[in-house]
Amino acid sequence: MTGWLDGLEAAARERLPEPVHRYFRQGAAAGVSTAEAVAAWRRLRFLPHVLRDVSTVSTATTVLGAEVATPILVAPTTLQRHAHPDGEAEMARGVAAAGSLMCVSSNAGSTFSAIAETGAAWWIQVYVARDRGLTTAMLDRAVASGATAVVVTVDTPVVGAKHDDGPSVWEMTPAGYLLANLDLDGASADDLEKALDLTPDDVGWLARSTGLPVVVKGVLRADDAALAARAGAAGVWVSNHGGRQLDRALATADALPAVGEAVAGDAEVYVDGGIRDGRDSLAALASGATAVFVGRPPLWGLCVGGAGGVTQVLTELTVQLREAMTLCGVTSIAAVGSDLLSGQG
Repeated sequence: MTGWLDGLEAAARERLPEPVHRYFRQGAAAGVSTAEAVAAWRRLRFLPHVLRDVSTVSTATTVLGAEVATPILVAPTTLQRHAHPDGEAEMARGVAAAGSLMCVSSNAGSTFSAIAETGAAWWIQVYVARDRGLTTAMLDRAVASGATAVVVTVDTPVVGAKHDDGPSVWEMTPAGYLLANLDLDGASADDLEKALDLTPDDVGWLARSTGLPVVVKGVLRADDAALAARAGAAGVWVSNHGGRQLDRALATADALPAVGEAVAGDAEVYVDGGIRDGRDSLAALASGATAVFVGRPPLWGLCVGGAGGVTQVLTELTVQLREAMTLCGVTSIAAVGSDLLSGQG
């Protein structure tokens, strides 16, 4: 018997045009990394405590000092207006109702002001453009609208090739579905191209430009994580871009422990990729994550039920997490340790 979450993608697929559904779910090249993501978490095995008082179990925690009701947060995804007419603003309503936090794509089709009006806690994700002035102008708008952190994606110097076997999503995407917060007046295609010269110095530049903590997203190696932390990153985000960049990149479940160890005490650690139930989230926390991000499931929820669908996704994942914590004998996120996983304690 399958639950609501298990059937959610199929329900969304019935509502979405085929090119949109394909774009949301596909990975790069042969899709090896995308296909491996879920199974990588499900290989992990718990070693639960017993004889513990679990009469009160809380999933509340903090990320970069902000209080959230759950460590299950929403990753940045683009083209959300294909899933719902109000796009990121509707996603934010669902996030706020769940007491979670979302990261907003720099490609968003909703304005930052519309997102801010929902009351949701949010971070801004950024691709640094060759014209850094365009990036700075967008970040100024984000800061003015209440973004509380900057997430710089570092695994996308070029966009990984996707194998489309039908019409492209871009053939049916109106201009208003993208870049609602970027001033395109006078900008050339070259200006908008992603910078190929990112270095650790850009972490400090982003922090100085915005006055916000900076999270480095797209890290799979311990040495790169340590480099980011030394450069001043407040957070390191373990991600292979949902398998959408370098195909055959290591699964995030396998990369996380070494990254967490490399930056322990120096930066918070986040992870995404293949997290589909609360037990995956508990395994990630036990592997060293401060919090986890989910990308595709909230998109399916947005498509099927708007803000209510997003809230239900996050709520059900959190209920599963709380149950798993209870069965493992831990009563708080802070109490989750590596000893809960076989071979890591």
